[in-house]
Formats: sequence, structure tokens, C-alpha cells
Amino acid sequence: MDFAALYHFLFETVPGIAVLIGGGLVISVLVSVVLEFKTRRRFRNRPEPEHDEWSIFGSGEGEDS
Repeated sequence: MDFAALYHFLFETVPGIAVLIGGGLVISVLVSVVLEFKTRRRFRNRPEPEHDEWSIFGSGEGEDS
């Protein structure tokens, strides 16, 4: 298979574009899993904070539910 045929398949056909999108998703998931395991291993013995001063989701106190 020559380069022109591979280029045509990947960038000019619907299945080729699906292969590119699928490959990108698989690579990004693998990278995120590896980085998550490295982060968990590095901060394994880190104590939990006693008082969180700031949180994206809020503390839940005083919210109308």
C-alpha cells in the first residue's frame, strides 16, 4: 500500500475518518489512564485536607434543594 492510497483512505473516506477519530479517542483514554495511575502512585500517602476552603461544587450547606 503506497502513501497516496493510505492518505486517500484516512482523509477522504468516511471509514478512514472514523479510524482517525477512534484512534484519537483510544490514545487519549490510554494517556489519561496512565497519567491517573502515575498521579495516584505519587500522592498515595497524602493526607486528606481537614477543611476545604474552596470547591467547584460548593459545600452543600445553605443551598436550596
